[in-house]
Amino acid sequence: MLKEVIIYCDGACSGNPGPGGWACVLEYRGNRKEISGFAADTTNNRMELTAALQGLLALKERCSVKVHTDSAYIHNAFEKGWIIAWQNNGWKTAAKKPVENQDLWKQLLNASKNHVVKWYKVKGHADDELNNLCDKLARGQIKKNIVD
Repeated sequence: MLKEVIIYCDGACSGNPGPGGWACVLEYRGNRKEISGFAADTTNNRMELTAALQGLLALKERCSVKVHTDSAYIHNAFEKGWIIAWQNNGWKTAAKKPVENQDLWKQLLNASKNHVVKWYKVKGHADDELNNLCDKLARGQIKKNIVD
């Protein structure tokens, strides 16, 4: 039987592009782990992807994972099959343009294969406690790393 883990993830950017932060919260049987990081020059989408990726990479064994994100970009890629279409089209969008952030998409796809993953879309900046915590942690990384 696989361990059931819940991951909440979020990314933030001060300017887009600009300095960014990412964060995720992992929960397993009442235990909580918070991880976060910073990138000096990035985009919001890259931080969203990094947060989800780092959450999955933090798992030490194969798990059943419920990933909660406020990013429609990530949620739709997996739940609406965009990522399958991109792969089938040689990492091109429906408009025949290269998929942005391919490096992170490929890493996220690879990390997802190690687990049974279900993606959930949550409303950002709403009443979701763990999504709000991730947002606070991600923004905290930007504040901590920006020297005025």
